[in-house]
Amino acid sequence: MPKTLPIPLKFRLPEGWLPARPEGFDAAGVAFAAVHSQPDTGFAANITIDGEVRSGPAVLDELADQSVERLREVAESVVLAHRREVGSADAPALTQRLIISALVDGSRRNLVQSQVYLSLSDIIDPNKRAVIRLTLTATADQHDVVLGDFQDFVRTVRPDAKAGG
Repeated sequence: MPKTLPIPLKFRLPEGWLPARPEGFDAAGVAFAAVHSQPDTGFAANITIDGEVRSGPAVLDELADQSVERLREVAESVVLAHRREVGSADAPALTQRLIISALVDGSRRNLVQSQVYLSLSDIIDPNKRAVIRLTLTATADQHDVVLGDFQDFVRTVRPDAKAGG
């Protein structure tokens, strides 16, 4: 069963991406998932959204570190290739790229994961802050091909006041 996001979001999937059926996608804690229509050697690039409400200030680098550690528990290796703080004081964000070697459906895969952490204020209750994680996972060969789609997707993500009220 999909996890509920801490605040309602609206977004637009790029062309060539399809919402994943919950029963066809194994990712605990994910609120939304989409897959690319053209898999690479049997692995479908995917975009996921998850999030949580944080008490106190959301320290994005700590959340990103926790994500790396969780992946290290299940993957053969995880290397933090890049991390950068972006956004503004009112809307901080962080991006990171991870290089992952993991067994997926019995096959060893070299994957690249791009993560974007957004700290958002709820439109209805500005004191309520949520951290939303947007993630692209693709094979190392396909990552750069679909990265532009992911960046386009990230630019469309917004709090949805109509769904929250």
